[in-house]
Amino acid sequence: MSSAKILLAEDDENLGYILKEYLEMKEYQVTLARDGEEGLEYFQQANYDLCLLDVMLPKKDGFTLATEIRAMNTSVPIIFLTAKALKVDKLKGYKIGADDYIVKPVDEEELDARIRAIIKRSSTTAENSTSNYEIGNYQFDYTNLRLSLNGEVQQMTQKEGDMLKALCDHQGNFLDRKSTLKSLWGESDYFNRRSMDVFISRLRKYLSKDSSITIRNVHGKGFVLEVK
Repeated sequence: MSSAKILLAEDDENLGYILKEYLEMKEYQVTLARDGEEGLEYFQQANYDLCLLDVMLPKKDGFTLATEIRAMNTSVPIIFLTAKALKVDKLKGYKIGADDYIVKPVDEEELDARIRAIIKRSSTTAENSTSNYEIGNYQFDYTNLRLSLNGEVQQMTQKEGDMLKALCDHQGNFLDRKSTLKSLWGESDYFNRRSMDVFISRLRKYLSKDSSITIRNVHGKGFVLEVK
């Protein structure tokens, strides 16, 4: 994990330098982009294990950059950095497919811990003993994050795949919201609960072509994946 490659897009020269130096001290390989267009160019030129994106970037903002990265790679983890703590910005980031959201000023040790947790979850995908599932008429390949129906394939993000796998592992049984939040998001706070709701809505949409499948909400407690 220590040699993981990170794309850091940050236009604040001092903060960018500090974060790059700190992460390299932790033995990450860091590429620093000064604006959104440069960030996209770097992403197109190399493979990265994680993207760390400032929201307020010149030329191309972080949300736009993340959307374009997601169009090319649906599974690379993305963490947003922002000076704002607005709910609407956090929810927008999660809807794009962000894995985490850190408000400035950045605590370097916390950032390192979150990066390590996200990369660990991402890199251990292939190690799961059960990786192929049948959900009604759908085929779910967790290892490759592919959901298939009649030859049509939906490529999923890592967090979408993790969430669907958790539901599949508990199919027909109650999946506890709080424990799942701690397992996949690291903590159970307001923004992560809202983020989970966004992912559940997305999964319902992905599975909507088979009417026998429902993801039932147990109000305030969790979810149940049911196949009639």
